[in-house]
Amino acid sequence: MRAFITGIAGGSLTDPERAFLREAQPWGLILFSRNVETPDAVRRLVDDMRTTLGRSAPVLIDQEGGRVQRLGPPHWPAYPPGVAYGLVYEDDRNSGVAAAWLGARLIAADLAALGIDVDCLPVADVPVASADPVIGDRAYCNDPATVAAIAGAVAAGLAAGGVLPVLKHIPGHGRAAADSHRLLPVVDADRASLEAIDFAAFRPLAGLPMAMTAHVLFRAIDPIAPATVSGIIVRDVIRDSIGFKGLLMTDDISMGALSGSIGERCRAAIAAGCDVVLHCNGKMAQMEAVAADVPVLAGEAARRAAAALAAKTPAQPLEVAAARAEFLKLMAGTWQPAQGYA
Repeated sequence: MRAFITGIAGGSLTDPERAFLREAQPWGLILFSRNVETPDAVRRLVDDMRTTLGRSAPVLIDQEGGRVQRLGPPHWPAYPPGVAYGLVYEDDRNSGVAAAWLGARLIAADLAALGIDVDCLPVADVPVASADPVIGDRAYCNDPATVAAIAGAVAAGLAAGGVLPVLKHIPGHGRAAADSHRLLPVVDADRASLEAIDFAAFRPLAGLPMAMTAHVLFRAIDPIAPATVSGIIVRDVIRDSIGFKGLLMTDDISMGALSGSIGERCRAAIAAGCDVVLHCNGKMAQMEAVAADVPVLAGEAARRAAAALAAKTPAQPLEVAAARAEFLKLMAGTWQPAQGYA
């Protein structure tokens, strides 16, 4: 296996994609809306990708709810944005934690039925008023302790459904005044403020099996390199200050926040201490460049990858209809789906 996760272009594998997967052997695969048609089609695609690789590779998706939901009506239920859980929590802590757990547990049931076993959730970013809306209502609230509590409940709900969580965007995207899909966000906050707010939300979650980096430059810590490609951030902040010991993957390596060729980005991320490179857009030329410039998964990275997959447990029983009714009850007054919740 090589140290990357890849997407594909459409709803089914092409012959060139099959050949690429067999040869390149990415550690994992990721799905986006462009890959999603009907439930049966998604199941076939997931099965085909794993059969092509010759192993039960992890299959990831971004299924947060709100604006970031790759599976949605009419085939799958709608889910609330993260801020809705924060509003419930503000009224009653126990209800907020219960709603976050149950929403994630229901998402896990949707994913497991398709063979998808990793969700890029929870979001532990702590937003500030001046930030770009790319995080916005995806964040649970602006209090780091509350963010950690809700994110922990979300991770536990996914795990109870047999789906692995991916903590994001470590060490924090909440202050970013630019959308890292397009531009490099530069954060000027001092180290003490970052430690007390941004990084503080991640510390209680440091035991989660996987995390995704933020393409954000923290000028007070590393004035040159954004977190994904900064050995200082990975070593001193993510591994030491926050204490995260699990598998560290990049955010999408093709995003506009990063500079250099795809190969240069991959090499820089691995050199900085990321275990696995994530590449999402399904463009074959870029996929080939990633595969050529990441190493075989070995050493500590391989150990962390194996430990992450070993953390997956069988789904606990769930009466889905009753759970959905309870979820709507918990969210009443805060969020109600416009359509597609059944």
